[in-house]
Amino acid sequence: MKEIKILDVTLRDGMHAVSHSFTAETMGNLAAQIDTIGVDSMEFGHGNGLAGSSLQYGMAASSDLEYIQKVSAAVHNTELCIVIIPGIGTRHELRMARDYGVSIARLATQITECDIAKQHIQMAKEMGFQPRTLLPHAAPLDVESTVKYAQMSESFGSEVVYLLDGGGAMLPEQVFERVSAMRKAIDVEIGFHGHNNLSLAVANSLAAVEAGATHIDCCLKGFGAGAGNCPVEPFAAALQKRGVHTGVDLYKAMDVGDRYLKPLMPAPMELASDQIMLGYAGCYSSFLLFARRAGQKYGVDPRDIILEVGRRSCTEGQEHICLEVAYELAQQKR
Repeated sequence: MKEIKILDVTLRDGMHAVSHSFTAETMGNLAAQIDTIGVDSMEFGHGNGLAGSSLQYGMAASSDLEYIQKVSAAVHNTELCIVIIPGIGTRHELRMARDYGVSIARLATQITECDIAKQHIQMAKEMGFQPRTLLPHAAPLDVESTVKYAQMSESFGSEVVYLLDGGGAMLPEQVFERVSAMRKAIDVEIGFHGHNNLSLAVANSLAAVEAGATHIDCCLKGFGAGAGNCPVEPFAAALQKRGVHTGVDLYKAMDVGDRYLKPLMPAPMELASDQIMLGYAGCYSSFLLFARRAGQKYGVDPRDIILEVGRRSCTEGQEHICLEVAYELAQQKR
């Protein structure tokens, strides 16, 4: 029987949706519940990873150390995972996470800049982590370029290479084509991380599985940045209908989402027009709240901001540009 490993990213990607406001205590309580649903691993912390708490990315309610202490104490069955963005997180934060039992380190760069993660991947491996590479914003690239960067990541020592559709812009056939090409070109395992801006996160994740991916990122109730991520519950249900093993207890996942996560969600995860625009424009999901705030400040439609940010091919870490775009659009209106 085919087996798919689900990495639950509710407590990291979902932090974007609440402006990183979960306290360490809240995160620890949620982690204890997610620990019971049967996912292979869970990722937690600031939405932008270790050391991400800042004025630029958003201040978190607690420190990295507080999150790590609370979550590691609450989780007993599920492997723990952190994200580190080279240039933001450092050796210090990595070592701190390892000291508290975190076993997976995912190194996130823009796909065309994956070479800057080489030292971090090797450092994580030396510290005893399983290093994995995240390759975001692949949608604008052709298949050959996607394969090239996947091969580079493998050569640096990454043990799983993830294709990220961080703006929810891909169609299932695009995911299938890219993952299929990666599967032929690299020997390590392949993962996929999809967002739901075009209501295709489940379909795209299933296409990735069909093409050879064995690691899929999901969130309970789809709770993530932008329009949210691939939801654990319907994705696991769809795989079970296909006879694919995930280890997820479907009833328990549903109950944990309804009883513990839903009361903390700021609003129902329904598709708003600006969330759909993220997928249409190919704009990274982390831009959503920034576009809304900039639109309100300058009296312009956040959809127009998102469309322009997508046209400029901006990537994660450049969310501040929403203010510049909003100002320019307001000047044009005048």
